[in-house]
Order: sequence, then C-alpha cells, then structure tokens
Amino acid sequence: MSTYFTNDHEWIQVEGDTATVGITDYAQAQLGDVVFVELPETGKTLAKGDEAAVVESVKAASEVYAPLDGEIIEGNEVLVDEPAKVNEEPEAGAWFFKMKLANTAQLEELMSADDYKAFVDSL
Repeated sequence: MSTYFTNDHEWIQVEGDTATVGITDYAQAQLGDVVFVELPETGKTLAKGDEAAVVESVKAASEVYAPLDGEIIEGNEVLVDEPAKVNEEPEAGAWFFKMKLANTAQLEELMSADDYKAFVDSL
C-alpha cells in the first residue's frame, strides 16, 4: 500500500487499483471543528480535480476533490453521522471515499509524504 498527497491537502492510499481518499491533518486543523460531511454518490465517475465531497466546519465549507480519474465505489457513511471524526482521526478512520482508479499513471503527479511535509512547511 502506498500513500500520496495533493496540494489540496488530500491523502490517497492506493492498493492495487483502489484509492482511499481523505483530508490531511493539516487540512482538518485549518478547517476547525467539522460539523457536516457530504459524500459522493457510489457509481459516480469523476475526473481528476472534480469536486467529490463537501466538508463544513464552524469556520468554512470546503470541497474534497478527486485526486485522480475514477469511479466512486464507496463512501464512508460513518462521517455523515459523526463528522467530528474528521478532526479526531483525519488520516485514518475518517476517510471520505474509495474509488476505482481509471489511470494509475496519474499517481506520478502526486506528492510523497516527504514532499507534502515540505509543501506544508512552506505555507
């Protein structure tokens, strides 16, 4: 299993051609207390950069983007009932959705953990 990051502060764990997507600890800290999560519809096909999910906090609403081309195969329904999980375990149990990747070559465009840390440190 490999983990990648985007400059929109999403993390992507890839196993085979399935990607699990969530937001980083940095992103949840910027948002503050998360109060609402809207998940993408299972079966929906997204292109890289498309809006996939919505996360709202006491401070702001923000989109979670599709980091790669693919089809949504599962949403994390736990977040609908317990949006605060995003603050509690952003890079573990609080994943937003899983998608079947259409083009694994797109992974080369994403950041490694070290690259992402350097990116956040530069902000």
